[in-house]
Amino acid sequence: MESALAEMEFLALSANRVDVLRLLSESAHTRGKLAAETGASQATLGRIIEDFEDRSWIRREGGAYVATATGRIVAEGVTDLLDILDTERDLRGIVRYLPSDAMDFDLRHLADATITTPSQTRPNAPLQRLLDLLRDAEDVRTFSHAFNDQTLQIVLERVSAGEQSFEGVFSPDAIEALAADDQLRRGLRDLLREPNAAVRVRQSGVPTAVMLADDTVHLLLRDDDGVLRAALETTNPEVRAWAERTFESHWDDAAPVSDAFSL
Repeated sequence: MESALAEMEFLALSANRVDVLRLLSESAHTRGKLAAETGASQATLGRIIEDFEDRSWIRREGGAYVATATGRIVAEGVTDLLDILDTERDLRGIVRYLPSDAMDFDLRHLADATITTPSQTRPNAPLQRLLDLLRDAEDVRTFSHAFNDQTLQIVLERVSAGEQSFEGVFSPDAIEALAADDQLRRGLRDLLREPNAAVRVRQSGVPTAVMLADDTVHLLLRDDDGVLRAALETTNPEVRAWAERTFESHWDDAAPVSDAFSL
């Protein structure tokens, strides 16, 4: 273990070492090409090449260098670790709000996700981002513990104009909140009359707030007190597959609103 950690430290102490090994694992490079791509001096490259040759991570081919089989293994491992750490750093501020128990996919698939958090000047930024996506989407499927007035208004306008199809699965609390308000109840009733809209209620509840808007998956993240803390969106196919599976499961486990509520 100690020797392995020493090798990790050897690489971690120099970004140039990581870059050179990664480049040589992809294809053969001359020292001149390595210098151009890394910005390292010839003296630095000379030391790196010597250290890598001593470890049998690279070999010389004519006037160029290329990674050996073991060098490629090390390069792949280091690259994976760096990707994991980059993802962890991006998610660090919101990981406590992620519904990780319900997310049966590798969190590394969130590496390219866009995260929107509230600020002093834009306290509703996460919700506003969801509304922006909703205004542009043609196909929307959602499962959520909330269905607010702004979301209902946009969906009703888009669906009634023939610009959007909408399917939603909500918790009983979400529908009860709409039914308790005369104006919102009328809006929900109007939505249910549209042929391209369907709303169901899952009596066991919906623990997450997820929207599939065309090719984008959008998650609203709240803390234990229900305070909106962040929004996360991604077009990663693995995350989308998870969202689609979960939507279909909730949909099959839910009943039409008309069966559960008198609107």
